[in-house]
Amino acid sequence: MSEPFQVLTSRTVTLSQANIDTDQIIPARFLTTTSREGLGKAAFYDWRYETDGSEKPEAILNRIDPAEHRILLAGKNFACGSSREHAPWALYDYGFRAVISTEIADIFTSNALKNGLLPIVVSQDVWDDLASQPDQPVTIDLQANQIRRGNAQPVPFEVESFARECLLNGVDTLGWLQSNLPEIEAFERSREIV
Repeated sequence: MSEPFQVLTSRTVTLSQANIDTDQIIPARFLTTTSREGLGKAAFYDWRYETDGSEKPEAILNRIDPAEHRILLAGKNFACGSSREHAPWALYDYGFRAVISTEIADIFTSNALKNGLLPIVVSQDVWDDLASQPDQPVTIDLQANQIRRGNAQPVPFEVESFARECLLNGVDTLGWLQSNLPEIEAFERSREIV
């Protein structure tokens, strides 16, 4: 379960590199846990920390307040590479609630949607506009399926309908099933052979 995602207004942080893979998002050495908590510290670990564990002062993710930068503006082909559910876990625990890119790996998209993180694919023109104004707040309205920023025209985006419903309500697949248990049980009773 995650917090419901309906409307998010936040500043963005840009990682413009293309082909950021899941091993860069969370290195394999951090995949030994089955808990989601605490993985934010491991997000982009090799980019953020020296081998002795001290922070790299030039790393942008060490210089921002995650509470104010909840939208990651990522380069093309984001989250490519191996399938690891820990990648969206780490991004979510760091503080991100959405990732915007011109291309996002399909398996990451699926994992992210199941874990409360909204992946959004936009055109290169929209991406460039967002990247050119990093201090301007961006509003992601999942209820309207739109990105809004400043005086610019709203940008529509698509999200698979079941995943959208789960995000809007802050539930995962199991939570959705549990919330519909009375209807499921009534259906099962109606199918019983007497």
